[in-house]
Amino acid sequence: MPDLARLGEAIKTGNRDEAVALTQEAIDTNVPAQQILDAMVVAMDDVGQRFQRNEIFVPEMLIAARAMKEAMARLEPLLVAAGIKPVAKAIIGTVAGDLHDIGKNLVAMMWKGANFDVVDLGTNVQPAKFVQAVQEHQAQIVGLSALLTTTMPAIKTTVDALKAANLEVTKIIIGGAPVTQEYADQVGADGYAPDAASAVEIARRLINAAA
Repeated sequence: MPDLARLGEAIKTGNRDEAVALTQEAIDTNVPAQQILDAMVVAMDDVGQRFQRNEIFVPEMLIAARAMKEAMARLEPLLVAAGIKPVAKAIIGTVAGDLHDIGKNLVAMMWKGANFDVVDLGTNVQPAKFVQAVQEHQAQIVGLSALLTTTMPAIKTTVDALKAANLEVTKIIIGGAPVTQEYADQVGADGYAPDAASAVEIARRLINAAA
């Protein structure tokens, strides 16, 4: 029987080769896909909690998320075959005029690690593209990122566009270096994430509240 605890440790430490090998070993020995997924999600939750306690920092969280991503690539076909669905569909992107993507990429990977189906629209995304993506994918969560004070107004423009489209089941989370809870309240966002780990917690809370 493959050691799923070892798989979790490989993800936490960012050991991509071991994480992939242990995932494949679990698959080859017919461990249920849900059990493998659960071990991965628990590991990434632990990474997020340690980050929030300042026990690890962005580089460590990034390599853990990358290990999770590569292991998940092996597991995804089994999840689909077993009919195991993601927690929710999420759209993420950096708003119009802003080309920064490190924080956005980290949130996307953390969401994937928490079993969200994530569609990443990239950077410099116009409001209409966010609206189109939410409608096309029937997403429950939208993540908007801005790193510059000069691009923060694009967050409000995008929030306004999403609300004007009457996307009732879609919750909007915003974040980025200049963004605050006060600004999130001001523009009408449903949540504010100061970091990638918080983005997971907030997304889960909003999904559960809407259920």
